[in-house]
Amino acid sequence: MERASPLAVPLGQTEVFQTLQRLHMTIFSQSVSPCGKFLAAGNNYGQIAIFSLSAALSSEAKEESKKPVVTFQAHDGPVYSMVSTDRQLLSAGDGEVKAWLWAEILKKGCKELWRRQPPYRTSLEVPEINALLLAPKENSLILAGGDCQLHTMDLETGTFTRALRGHTDYIHCLALRERSPEVLSGGEDGAVRLWDLRTAKEVQTIEVYKHEECARPHNGRWIGCLATDSDWMVCGGGPALTLWHLRSSTPTTIFPMRAPQKHVTFYQDLILSAGQGRCVNQWQLSGELKAQVPGSSPGLLSLSLNQQPAAPECKVLTAAGNSCRVDVFTNLGYRAFSLSF
Repeated sequence: MERASPLAVPLGQTEVFQTLQRLHMTIFSQSVSPCGKFLAAGNNYGQIAIFSLSAALSSEAKEESKKPVVTFQAHDGPVYSMVSTDRQLLSAGDGEVKAWLWAEILKKGCKELWRRQPPYRTSLEVPEINALLLAPKENSLILAGGDCQLHTMDLETGTFTRALRGHTDYIHCLALRERSPEVLSGGEDGAVRLWDLRTAKEVQTIEVYKHEECARPHNGRWIGCLATDSDWMVCGGGPALTLWHLRSSTPTTIFPMRAPQKHVTFYQDLILSAGQGRCVNQWQLSGELKAQVPGSSPGLLSLSLNQQPAAPECKVLTAAGNSCRVDVFTNLGYRAFSLSF
């Protein structure tokens, strides 16, 4: 069923409609601006909201400072993924990726710069794009999702250069090995695949659910999150959240977390994860749970670490998911406040 536009709602019902929208909102994606002072969040209604982190973190901040400085309709369906280059905000929804100039967004001129659709196998295919990843050394964008392929796009020309095929089901997540031109992908088929961007070949496959210590058949085989740090990878989803040594394809630490995890990242000497439940989990590499910090959403889908050197005063962790709120953690020990769509 098509979602009604706010313009089609009688004026007397607008406030009720907006309240219902917020009540049923899911925030799928986040991205920090190149200057580090703004945060973009994309929701299930195709909207992108821009928050001023610098204003919200100011000692003079008011409740209004935690509201978006601008909100615009970016896609017809959910905004599943976003990344930022040094000038552009890239967003992905059903079947296509769009670009917006950060300078124009902040002037409230939210006109798309370009849109691209990968070469799908049929013109009727409109799969969601679940993950976007920048490969700076190649000046390329990697995207993946419902068509079970990774597509690479040259950011200078806007052309799609190759498709990487190997997954047999939806792809949920991507991660870049920064020291080498390699990318990791994980999806519904339960496999994490390692690709060499120079040759466009799959060079390693780890079928996580086949390892007894990781397997949780009652949760399924899907991989919903992954991150990498040199020769190490952490991934989770249906199988347990697990730290792997990539060279030997060996699981080294099984993290004792029952709930499936939807986002994971390395941070200093910790691993941060989130998923079903309100908490951001902080793990020692040894598997010890250092802390669980509660937020305001009943489930979390994305974490964003703002580490832009241009704005050290805005160095925060933000977490979002099954609500209209984005939780802001000024240190890892507690939630300082929430931004709200």
